Formats: sequence, C-alpha cells, structure tokens
Amino acid sequence: MSHVHGVLVLVALLWGLNPPVMKLGLEEVPPMAYNAIRMLAALAVGWIVFRRAAVWLPLRREDLRLLAVSSFGFFSFQIFFTFGVQLTTAGNASLILGLLPVSVAIINRIHGLEGIRRLTVAGIVVSLLGVLVMVWGAGKEFSLAGPHVLGGLLLLCAQLGYGYYTVFSRLLLVRYSPYQVTAYVILTTTILFVLVALPDMLAVDWSALSTVAWSSVLYSGVFPLSLANGLWVWATGKVGSTTASLYNNLAPVFAVAAGYAFLGEAFGGVQVLGAGVIFAGLYLTRWAQRRQKKKKNKGCQ
Repeated sequence: MSHVHGVLVLVALLWGLNPPVMKLGLEEVPPMAYNAIRMLAALAVGWIVFRRAAVWLPLRREDLRLLAVSSFGFFSFQIFFTFGVQLTTAGNASLILGLLPVSVAIINRIHGLEGIRRLTVAGIVVSLLGVLVMVWGAGKEFSLAGPHVLGGLLLLCAQLGYGYYTVFSRLLLVRYSPYQVTAYVILTTTILFVLVALPDMLAVDWSALSTVAWSSVLYSGVFPLSLANGLWVWATGKVGSTTASLYNNLAPVFAVAAGYAFLGEAFGGVQVLGAGVIFAGLYLTRWAQRRQKKKKNKGCQ
C-alpha cells in the first residue's frame, strides 16, 4: 500500500509544479485559450497512452450517468477555476482549494459511499491548517471584499466539481480501468471546454508563440492534466477518495518550492512549518488506516 501513497505524492508534485509552469505560458496566451489547448494536448497524448495501458471495455448504459457526473465535475472544476482564480487573491484560492478533502468527505457521506473515521477528520483539519500556515507564510492576502467574494464562490464551485469527479470516477473502477475512465472524462471535458473557449482560441496567433509558451502548454497538458489524473483515479480505487484527496494539499508545498527554485519567490521558515503540518495530517490519516487494518486482521483470527 505504501507504493500507492508514493504515487499520490508524485501526483501532488506534478500538480505543484504546474502553477509556475503555467505562469510562463499565460504571459502569451489568454487563460481560456491556454486551458483549451492544454486539454487538447492532454487528450491527444492521453488517449494514445491510456489505450495501450489497459484493456478497454464497452460502456454500459447504466454507467453513463456515473461518467456524466464525473465528467461534468471535472469540466466544472476547469471552467470555474479559470474564471475564479482571476477574481480573487492567491491566498483565497489556496485555502479554498485546500478544502477538497472536506468536500469529498461530505459528498461521500451524502451519497452513502464512504465512511469517515475521527482520526481521518483530524488529519483533514491538520492538513488544512498546514495550507493556511503556508499561505500566511508566503505573505499571500486573504480578502472577502469586492470581486473576491465572487472569485471565492467560483473557486468553491470548482473544488466541489473536482470533489464529484474524484468520488464518482472511483465508482466506475468496479468495471473499467482507471485509464479508460480518465480518457473518457478528459474527452468529454475537452469537447465542452473547447466549445466555450473557441472565440478566445481563434483570437490567438498560435504561430507567434515562443518555445517557452508551447513547452508550458505541453507540460501542463501531458503531465498534470493527463498523467496525474490517470494516476489519481487509480489511487482513489486503492485507498479511497477521502484519503486520496488529502494529498491534494501537498501540491501547494511543491508549488512554493518550485516558485522558489525557478521564479525566485520567497520560501522561508513559516512555509517549512506549514509543509510539516500538512505532512503531519497525512501521517495521522495513514496511521488511522493502519490501525483500522490491524483491528480487521485481529477480528478475522
């Protein structure tokens, strides 16, 4: 099981490296057009790779609802995040997106899918506290004034959408491989997003983009969007969506470290403390899982 947690750390690393890489591309491409083209890159590469990674089964009619909910959740995250992050502070964005484990736990509870233990709740709270410390240490502003309210609400919708994607994509793993599920979700989301972003895409002179901008698009599409989400869906099938969602809060740790290494952004003692608190929340959750597993094993003897 430890290899699953290692994969989730890798996913958080790929997601954490994404913001500074996206910054480079967004200097030349508007946000909607940038997201649309990186989705096309994710679809092109992911479809080829995922088709070879596992056996694909025909979709059953009764599974279309689960796929629709999962895909709409992923699309909602992409569209609401694109607009929301432009209307609020980086501090608000980090904190709201850090609520993903809470949303996943609530969604599971509402639909009667996964139980949640007290120690897991404690792990979620500790992890969220770590995100708060990291944001505060980076000097990022929290605000609920003016447009920040709308931006915050859009980001809240974004992380709720990602919560539904995380929970319902896991339900499809009973029959389908995580790679088939991810490929279909990315296909549906790309079609919807390109339709919405088409005017912005047509306004961009793609031939004038620098190598840096194209590299940014390709990295963001292939690794954080395609590969990381394939691994994410696979991992939720192994450890559950609530536990997996906690690793989402490691992404800010890697994002701050990448900003320090590549963009010269601040990384001080407070951020190190925040990172330590996030890791403590993850450890608490893993300890709770081991404890529960030992109880089950004793009960079987």
